[in-house]
Amino acid sequence: MITGHFSDDNPEMVQFVDANGTRLGITPANEPYASIVEEMTSEDARMIYRDLVLVRRIDAEGHALQRQGELGLWPSLLGQEAAQVGAGRALRDQDYAFPGYREHGVAWCRGVPPENLLGMFRGVNNGGWDSNANNFHLYTIVIGNQMLHAAGYAMGVKADGAVGTGDPERDTAVMAFTGDGGTAQGDYNEALVFASVTSAPLVFFIQNNQWAISEPNDKQFTIPPYQRSRGFGIPGVLVDGNDPLATYAVCRKALDDARSGQGPTLIEAYTYRMGAHTTSDDPTKYRSSAEVEIWRDKDPIKRMRGFMEEHGHGDDEFFAAVDTEADEVAARIRHACQTMPDPELPTMFDDIYVDDHPVVAAEKAEFVAYHESFVGEGGH
Repeated sequence: MITGHFSDDNPEMVQFVDANGTRLGITPANEPYASIVEEMTSEDARMIYRDLVLVRRIDAEGHALQRQGELGLWPSLLGQEAAQVGAGRALRDQDYAFPGYREHGVAWCRGVPPENLLGMFRGVNNGGWDSNANNFHLYTIVIGNQMLHAAGYAMGVKADGAVGTGDPERDTAVMAFTGDGGTAQGDYNEALVFASVTSAPLVFFIQNNQWAISEPNDKQFTIPPYQRSRGFGIPGVLVDGNDPLATYAVCRKALDDARSGQGPTLIEAYTYRMGAHTTSDDPTKYRSSAEVEIWRDKDPIKRMRGFMEEHGHGDDEFFAAVDTEADEVAARIRHACQTMPDPELPTMFDDIYVDDHPVVAAEKAEFVAYHESFVGEGGH
């Protein structure tokens, strides 16, 4: 049966640190991943902590810019930083990620400039970045659709012979991201079928943030995602999505398995959306403040800092430097957002097809002629 909202005591959940960052002992659930965590260095811990702080600040800036009229919309990731950074840092350069529209943390880890994210939500570019430059697909607004895109890409990777060769620079995995609401979509379930029967090198990463817009989990499924996957012949893992070490370790192993030819894995990251679904949503209409406060105590940044302080991975100077860098990043992207030029109108017809298309060309010519007809009349 469904585990419920506050299932921190689920014995199947992979965890390595508690809410205060105290290192937990070995359990049957975390034992398969313990060696990955033990191999992590102070440098690894500092990188993850920096990612968490900067990603949260970028998200906060995006929210503020929308409220100030600079962006049309902003979907916040507040509370989900550990899930996204853990997954993003587990990917290798040659791996390919397929996000939904809230994966700002994964975008950061893949090297996508946050200014490009803001440009998309400001409406001044056609997506915001070159997907192939960072192996990070454009955001997908249609819920769950990216799962099929990822399945097809992963099948292609296998057909190209880029799986199970033993070459760490060639073997490739694919990772697809969606939320708990996305698991109720047909595209998601179809993708599981394709990935399973073809043994595609695909990791499904489900961020179970408890709410699909205004609908709770029990309106999306009666069996949690990590258990449902087994019906498709895909192993499922439940991980504490607010535990950066656990999410990184679980994703590392799943991606390694995919690259080596062992097929797909589904990871359910149990986390919480602290803010609204998007800036057009009011979560106070459907969930209680008491629920939010319970999850506030499980804050990913607090947990990571507690772990680092306990093990000597960072001092006050380091933490202060990260905060200073966060301020600098915020100022940089705010200035970039406010000074982004509007695009030339005909560019909306560019990059629709690989080759020139006569219908698109005719529509572009008609559009240009229409706007040119206002020249001299005070129009634009």
